[in-house]
Amino acid sequence: MTVVRYLVAATLARGADAGAAVGFVLLAYSTAQLGRPALTGSLLVACLTAPHLLGPVLARRLDRARDGRRFIALVCALYGLLISAATLGLGRLPLALVAVLTASAGACGPLLTGGLSSRLAALVAPGDKAQRRAQGMDSLSYGIGGTAGPAAVAALVSLVGAETSMLVLAGAAAVAGAMVRTLPAGAEGVPADRVLSVRQALRVIATVGPLRRVMYATMVAAVPGGAIAVIAVALGPGLQVDAGAAGLLIAAFGFGNLAGSLAVTARPLLGEPERLVTVTATLVGLAFGLCALVHTYGLALAAFMLVGALNAPFFTATLASRARYSPPEARAQVFVSMAALKVGAAAAGTAVAGVALGLGPRVLLLIGGAMIILVAAATVLDRRHERPAALLRDVAPKLGSTP
Repeated sequence: MTVVRYLVAATLARGADAGAAVGFVLLAYSTAQLGRPALTGSLLVACLTAPHLLGPVLARRLDRARDGRRFIALVCALYGLLISAATLGLGRLPLALVAVLTASAGACGPLLTGGLSSRLAALVAPGDKAQRRAQGMDSLSYGIGGTAGPAAVAALVSLVGAETSMLVLAGAAAVAGAMVRTLPAGAEGVPADRVLSVRQALRVIATVGPLRRVMYATMVAAVPGGAIAVIAVALGPGLQVDAGAAGLLIAAFGFGNLAGSLAVTARPLLGEPERLVTVTATLVGLAFGLCALVHTYGLALAAFMLVGALNAPFFTATLASRARYSPPEARAQVFVSMAALKVGAAAAGTAVAGVALGLGPRVLLLIGGAMIILVAAATVLDRRHERPAALLRDVAPKLGSTP
């Protein structure tokens, strides 16, 4: 079954991408030749993450490709090769060269996430129900990959060592590429002269109302989403549990996300995608506020699980919006650009949480929830403002031609 093969390939690719960040930190600590493993691990993670912002450049190649499967498969294989080279080179090659290899792998990352998602619509029947179910499965692949990738690395490190665990991740990316190559061709790329430039694609995202609103809603929601791991651990003393037990709040979030993804796959969200983004974002914001109000560990586990469960339909709605409103001339660029901006916003959220922890984790949860609710309200106001403006643009020429 095509969608199942896609799900397996996407999960392997995204698991490799998510696991590599954890793997590089563990690899740095296990490499005896390194004098400052914490600094080295942080540097490599930054090198892996920052190039995601360059994703739209590669995405333009995907928009132009006659056979997107071949291009994505090549990128998956290249990602695995670069991760392997960086892994084997750490402690043996100059650190600057290892950083370049890692950054090159990071530049491939967006096509393992947004790039793959941009091809899904062409593999599924055109009806809303079939498309939304497939998008729910796509969300599930992100959830499984984001949870299983780091967990697999941590487990393998204790069994076979950090270096071998990273090579296993690289192999998973290569297998994902081989599976992508077996998928149906789907729609061909648009003619090269019709593909928008990166600047034009970014202008489309900024000026097409639904895309713009989904973009800023996604970015704002990603900030507290990126901070949630830091906040959860800091919440431990207030719940009278140690750091290990507090870390299980993140596991609860991940479990909730998986459950939510399964739910929207079994019962697809129907309706206008942009409105679904507004509604589900509001629910996520309220759930963040609930996390700030609970004072027992059991209730905190339930609240964090609820945030994860509600985040799944929100993310699925953003995928549906990208698929619905992206022009064929820039479909991959829209998907990858939004994914890159989300990664950047999440990284900023992690950094801000570390700096602002003095305010207290509960205050940060309340601020995060308020941010998401406010941006959901902003999408409503933006949509209402756009309608009269669009109507005026349509009517003005007719008024001007009236004798």
